[in-house]
Amino acid sequence: MPNLVMEYADPVAERVNVPGLLEDLHQILLTCGLFEPDSVKCRSYPCHTWLVGTEGDLNTFIHIELSMLSGRTTEQKRELARSLISVLEQHASTINSLTVDVRDMDRDSFIKVSC
Repeated sequence: MPNLVMEYADPVAERVNVPGLLEDLHQILLTCGLFEPDSVKCRSYPCHTWLVGTEGDLNTFIHIELSMLSGRTTEQKRELARSLISVLEQHASTINSLTVDVRDMDRDSFIKVSC
């Protein structure tokens, strides 16, 4: 039940094939062996306005947040983060800031409704 959300500064879309990048990130989750393939969800959103630090001057960024139900080891999460950042670096080496955050979701409070 992983959810990968990729947020990126508007100008990124001029220099990076965002759909291609998202597809490659999606493939990492499909093939890592930690998830049921049908449960993998990936999406991306452009960020239109942002500020960074005292000058608010970061030109471009891509930030990935991967949320998944708790239960994976620290090493499994670290390996996922490494795999995702490697794909980011391959696609977006000209982007100022590339970050990945892997987070656990509490199994006891997560609720899903499927129609």
